[in-house]
Amino acid sequence: MRQPRKTFRAIEVGDGLDGRWAAYARGLWHEMEGLLTEEGRTPEGADRVGALFRAHMPELVPVLDRLAAQLDRSEAETFLTHAALRPFSAGCTQIGRNGTLLRNYDLRPDQCEGTIASSCFLRPVIGMQDMLWGLLDGMNDAGLAVSLTWGGRSVYGRGFAILILVRYLLETCDTVDEAVDRLRSLPVAVPQNLTLVDPTKAMTVFVGPDISPTVAPDDCAANHQHLPVTDEQERAMRTQERLRAIRAAGADDVAAMLKPPLYRSVDEQGSRTLYTARYQPIEGRVTYYWPGESWHQSFRDFAPGSRTVTLGRAG
Repeated sequence: MRQPRKTFRAIEVGDGLDGRWAAYARGLWHEMEGLLTEEGRTPEGADRVGALFRAHMPELVPVLDRLAAQLDRSEAETFLTHAALRPFSAGCTQIGRNGTLLRNYDLRPDQCEGTIASSCFLRPVIGMQDMLWGLLDGMNDAGLAVSLTWGGRSVYGRGFAILILVRYLLETCDTVDEAVDRLRSLPVAVPQNLTLVDPTKAMTVFVGPDISPTVAPDDCAANHQHLPVTDEQERAMRTQERLRAIRAAGADDVAAMLKPPLYRSVDEQGSRTLYTARYQPIEGRVTYYWPGESWHQSFRDFAPGSRTVTLGRAG
């Protein structure tokens, strides 16, 4: 069977004012606008999420305003709050240790933007961008790196998509402790796991609409939290198996991430491992890996461009 190919691109968007971010976002707007909830399309819903954003992320309000103005679409500001988006879940595995964050991101290829973005909205940040300015994973110039996995529970509440929380933490925090403290006041819509790394600490935190941020017993995460994993979920996600595998491999074993059980071939929903990322935030470097290929980026030497890779060729 012919394996699918996906193009990843690297872009610089600066502070969002010079048209580069707008050109990128306008090209995706048609598919993005369909992700708004019905409530988000109402004046009352738009007012609610706007107020939520202003209350919880005041530092990013000027950025939101200038990006929405650049996009120049009627529902742009509501969309960019990431507080009125349809929930999504991705199966991922990640570990933070010794100043390194290593992760696999698993999803259907057509549902991931595949955009590595270097930005300076409030400060220099590099990460895998999704839903126009959210982040699946990333690092900042202070040496903090953060990535996400789905928490594995089908609960939904009023709050933010995890993508904008990763962006917010990297834009406003210097350390793991500072980021975890910020999380305690941020409402999140869907159960998620965040792994955070700085020069001296690594930690995984469980968050969700029905729980307070909870420090995990491990510095790694797959797709469950502190609740028992059902046999059905384990068969579908192999979350406990992947957690055991990444715990044993550690944060330096990229090879283990590129083979089963951590590297996942296509499942019944079409999800598969789309990329491996190894962040070394102290050095300001990240490397993205696929079987037989890699792409290096850094704050010192960020290179815009594109790579088309073949998915599903596990080692």
